[in-house]
Amino acid sequence: MSHPHPDLKAAPPLPEGGLRVVALGGLGEIGRNMTVFEHAGKLLIVDCGVLFPEETQPGVDVILPDFTSIRDRLDDIVAIVLTHGHEDHIGGVPYLLRERRDIPVVGSKLTLAFLEAKLKEHGIRPRTVRVREGDRRTFGPFDCEFVAVNHSIPDGLAVAIRTGAGMVLHTGDFKMDQFPLDDRITDLRAFARLGEEGVDLFLTDSTNAEVPGFTTSERELNPAIEQVMRTAPRRVIVSSFASHVHRIQQVLDAAHQYGRKVAFVGRSMVRNMGIARDLGYLKVPSGLVVSTKELEKLPDHKVTLVCTGSQGEPMAALSRMANRDHQIRIGKGDTVLLASSLIPGNENAIYRVINGLTRWGAHVVHKGNAKVHVSGHASAGELVYCYNIVKPRNVMPVHGEWRHLRANGDLAIRTGVDPERVVIAEDGVVVDLVDGRASITGKVPAGNVYVDGMEVGGATEASLKDRLTLAEEGVVTVVAIVDADTGALAEAPDFLARGFVHDDTTFEPVIPVIEKTLATAAEEGVGDARQLEQLVARAVANWAFRTYRRKPLIIPVIIDA
Repeated sequence: MSHPHPDLKAAPPLPEGGLRVVALGGLGEIGRNMTVFEHAGKLLIVDCGVLFPEETQPGVDVILPDFTSIRDRLDDIVAIVLTHGHEDHIGGVPYLLRERRDIPVVGSKLTLAFLEAKLKEHGIRPRTVRVREGDRRTFGPFDCEFVAVNHSIPDGLAVAIRTGAGMVLHTGDFKMDQFPLDDRITDLRAFARLGEEGVDLFLTDSTNAEVPGFTTSERELNPAIEQVMRTAPRRVIVSSFASHVHRIQQVLDAAHQYGRKVAFVGRSMVRNMGIARDLGYLKVPSGLVVSTKELEKLPDHKVTLVCTGSQGEPMAALSRMANRDHQIRIGKGDTVLLASSLIPGNENAIYRVINGLTRWGAHVVHKGNAKVHVSGHASAGELVYCYNIVKPRNVMPVHGEWRHLRANGDLAIRTGVDPERVVIAEDGVVVDLVDGRASITGKVPAGNVYVDGMEVGGATEASLKDRLTLAEEGVVTVVAIVDADTGALAEAPDFLARGFVHDDTTFEPVIPVIEKTLATAAEEGVGDARQLEQLVARAVANWAFRTYRRKPLIIPVIIDA
């Protein structure tokens, strides 16, 4: 297996006739998936998603892929192909279209509908190309064939990209549920046919590569969901991703079967389910879905609410219910069904919500105590099947953290792929397919681009570091009036502290430290206010660490007397 090296240089020009593949997101992380394919001077982009921030990134709304390496080549982009409608695959599209509005966006019916609803909020009308499985379209030097795949959102597509350098098969996010709710299975016959033709580079979903066996079928969740609808004494509140149409279909069917009415709660849930219903992906028995106003008139055992917030997001409906900050008051006898996964890193937030709901008397049914969720990604057994069917010449695992990518690469090797031809890359690593061999040839910049309110890329690693310091260590402002000629303090400095534990006398011992610093500076002829501020800040920071083992952010203000 070839691994990236920290000392990679900028990639050399692409050899004539070669194909270059660069992931700008989605490798080494779960989210902001974006892969750029380059051939014959043109670029094809597959997916452009967002990543949700971690606790170490306070104030950040979402994280985008880094467009730096393609910014001066926007005119070379022939299309953006979207594999499916999840945020981590489409959420970044508005930000890329801001830089060039007329890039054609290619996707299936539901994917484009979700994207267009999102773009409306950004005031962008995209140029769209609607495709479905079985279609073949050409964009510049890229001949794209679309293949049906099954995932936790309807209408997912894999894409086979034929170029002069060879054929790439990109699975998108997929699993191989043999009994999907919409009867649209992953088209292994097409995978086999492409394999016969010769897949030179296979990009495969790594999310569940560490999980042995096969991902359970969605239909196996029906009994657990039906049991909740049948036995819950009062209301049922279901929380799910706002895009998981299949899961919500199961909830609607079970509610209907046991005589309950359903209301959707939360902007994204109402919007997406409206779209899914209008396009025929969500089949709603007549009279089943009502407004929250109408629900209030019904007896509790006839009520089901479907809302967002299954990941413990602080602003989503479920968290607000747990915090008593929502018009829906959770109480004794209510049943809350969390029909979703625990995304790695969100566990604490989710358990906080479960505890909050339980405290108000709700019975919480979740993945940990009932069969109410299955993953949307292929487990190791399914991935191995695909390798054996496709028989790829080169493999590049995508969509996953390091451990997932490595596990997926190991599976490929176990099915007989030459270890030298399994490429484990990370964001920004350049992989070139030349003369049938894939190898790492360099790297391009691929940092985190933070969206902070309306500001894109304004927040930097340094400013996030300051925010963390503010959150964890507090801030101390020192205001000193200094006699410009002698460097002596004209009066005692003022100290304004926030988040730094202090009382009236805390800062008295640091005054001599400041006086000494200023005196030394005056002797050395340092009179510039900015330099003095830096010296004072360093002196106060050292004192705070020595005395209190804290590292507050120090803001020095020096005023000439």
